[in-house]
Amino acid sequence: MPAMTTTARLYATVILPLAVPKTYSYLVPEELEAYMQFGIRVEVPLRNKLYAAIVVDLERGLKLDYKTRDISAVIDEVPLISQQQYAFWSWIAEYYCCTIGEVMGVALPGGLKLGSETKVVISPDYDGDVTDLNDQEFLIAEALANRQELTIDEIQDITDRKTVYPYIRTLLDKQAIYIKEELKQKYKPKTADYLILHPDYAGGADRLSKALELSTKSDHQTNSILAFAQLRNGKDQLPKLDVMHKATVTGSVIKALEKKGIWTIEKKVVSRLDQDYDGTADHQPMSDQQVTAHQLIANESGGKPVLLHGVTGSGKTRVYVELIKEAIAEGKQVLFLVPEIALTTQIVSRVQAALGKKVQVYHSRMSNNERVELWNATYEGLPVVLGARSSLFLPYQNLGLIIVDEEHDRSYKQQDPAPRYNARDAAAYLAHLTGAQIVLGSATPSLESYMNARASKYHYASMRERFGVANLPKIHIVDLRRAYKSNAMKGMVSLELYRAMEAALDRKEQVLLFQNRRGYSTSIQCTVCGWVADCPNCDLTLTLHQYFDELKCHSCGHRAKNPKNCPACGNDQINKIGFGTEKIEDHVAELFPEAVVRRMDYDTVRTKNQFQDLLHDFEQRKVDILVGTQMITKGLDFANVSIVGVLQADRILHFPDFRSGERGFQLLTQVAGRAGRAAVEGHVYIQTFQPDHPVLQETIANSYVDFAVRESSERQAYTYPPFFRLIHIQLRHKKQHIAQEAAQIMAQQLTARLGNRVLGPAEPSVARLRTYYLQNIMIKMEKDPEQIHYVKRLLLAAKSNLTNTKGYKSVRIVIDVDPY
Repeated sequence: MPAMTTTARLYATVILPLAVPKTYSYLVPEELEAYMQFGIRVEVPLRNKLYAAIVVDLERGLKLDYKTRDISAVIDEVPLISQQQYAFWSWIAEYYCCTIGEVMGVALPGGLKLGSETKVVISPDYDGDVTDLNDQEFLIAEALANRQELTIDEIQDITDRKTVYPYIRTLLDKQAIYIKEELKQKYKPKTADYLILHPDYAGGADRLSKALELSTKSDHQTNSILAFAQLRNGKDQLPKLDVMHKATVTGSVIKALEKKGIWTIEKKVVSRLDQDYDGTADHQPMSDQQVTAHQLIANESGGKPVLLHGVTGSGKTRVYVELIKEAIAEGKQVLFLVPEIALTTQIVSRVQAALGKKVQVYHSRMSNNERVELWNATYEGLPVVLGARSSLFLPYQNLGLIIVDEEHDRSYKQQDPAPRYNARDAAAYLAHLTGAQIVLGSATPSLESYMNARASKYHYASMRERFGVANLPKIHIVDLRRAYKSNAMKGMVSLELYRAMEAALDRKEQVLLFQNRRGYSTSIQCTVCGWVADCPNCDLTLTLHQYFDELKCHSCGHRAKNPKNCPACGNDQINKIGFGTEKIEDHVAELFPEAVVRRMDYDTVRTKNQFQDLLHDFEQRKVDILVGTQMITKGLDFANVSIVGVLQADRILHFPDFRSGERGFQLLTQVAGRAGRAAVEGHVYIQTFQPDHPVLQETIANSYVDFAVRESSERQAYTYPPFFRLIHIQLRHKKQHIAQEAAQIMAQQLTARLGNRVLGPAEPSVARLRTYYLQNIMIKMEKDPEQIHYVKRLLLAAKSNLTNTKGYKSVRIVIDVDPY
């Protein structure tokens, strides 16, 4: 008889949503083999917990050095991620020295990540209808109706089933439950009242005219119906506020028409950003320089990135829109990256006005369910996604164009947690992976991008003039040494800036004042014993916030009551040292009592609505003077701003970082660019104790080239990027001596192999943050891919050795590749 053949068992290699250093393989039960495919989620056990893992490989007869466990269940019917996405995740993990599980944690929306510690709650939108639920789903929904939340373990007990993820998935799809993590974001959907015409009056204009017959005795009611008719554009439902504004009536008039049965009022969830644009916004013809830049980018060949270097107000957004329209016409998808959605609402609105509903916005304030919906929409071919750095990870099917606006911005660099990736650089790799064109835009490009353009690694397009009648502002340097000596100061505002503000207000123009420090005073100090209010968790002083009458640490969030007497000696004379935006707001309001002064920082605009309301008031000229932090430097475009004041430029220029000059030039140029963006002539006043500082002189001349030549020369001399590569390692521990010992051990291991490429360990200028003592190590490397790969392998090995050494397992090691 011929020998019987047996088919080798099937094993699945999976990614777990954990910071584990490797993938794990599980045995696939025979009854599940038919459902196995790349990219689906499966339920797997690990350390007595269950996780939703993603299958990335399938192999029969796998030889492993550990005993495998079985996959518990299949969660998805179709792949969640593609091979291309997996390749992108793998590159991120390798390049930024982290685990692929950490990449998965950032890449997937919360609604697609499940673990046995996950908690679920009943959705407020669930109406209690159980007809569409199976027995197990019904048990879960019923239990949630009686309790506020349930863990996965509790759901397993209730259903008497070990495998429950498929039921949770279907309940999420039916919008009957929410994932607990979503509620921690405190996201509340924005709702609006909509007027929905009764069917008797819906349809043609002749039907609506019948409604007018019911309102002949009230002019307000008649005006409301006429307003509806003017706004409807074929629609039978409109936002109530739109009709009220158009008819200039109150809510009682709308309510009266509801009682007459002309329409019903229904609440609808609306996006805070995705307005009902129709994509028919009118544009002026492009300027010659816009046409030239557009043609250069459109004709780009060779797969190189394009750096679009355009001065503030030159009209880069219009070029972007034309490129997007062309990509959409070719059936391609577009990713439009912006640094921070909340701070770039104007550019978001412009793109949406030009492209309509083809654009969807992806941002951190979306609920997990909304993120999952946008994930699915992208998978199904959504034309344009506009979002911050996490938008990179959406499942694009036919990506043709990536735009990185304000490519120099630090917000593109993820700080914590891992992966600590730079979205600009990751976008370049994604473009390479997908064959998409990538455009990097900025008025002040990063030195890395500019030098890549100089070396012909990037194509280069420049726009050196402002669009239309606008001219670049005139920049004035105010020497604070002379101003203080000659008593030409009004508090923290120089007499020169004061007079310019006064003249602008007389002309009904607006003013922006910039100070990159929030709060009232940077610290407080006793005049007798010298006591200073320090943070108990960090080596930092506490900032006084006078409005709340409290002291705050801007690093760990610690708060303390503002003392009336010195805690050390009892003296009641306590000095307020330095100034922030809160103090400036109070002082400027005293200087200009007739002006409306408002402040924009993270104390006053914590929510999206607060930010948009303040922008709206400023745009409508209800605010005369706006005081703010970096928030006012990003993407704001107001035609009536004629004066910009920088009150303390020296704080920007003297930060202990090799990029401080670059950041200073970028920040000053960007904030100066808020002035004179239309016919109004712009003037910028920069107050400084060092008027001859080269960065200030380059800012006055608006000479990026001079800045780049000088800065690159210094960087090359001292072996810094873009000529060399950096990896920053920080070791953290709650005991100072352990942090120091661990840093010494790691530095010695690395120095033995890398020599003087290793700098440190050293204590940073702020040696303790959030109760952890810090030690820094820096590695400088030549721009040699093989050398860099070798260094990363050494570094990960040294990290593993240290964390497996007795006494140092609790040391936290943070690796930051290409720190920014």
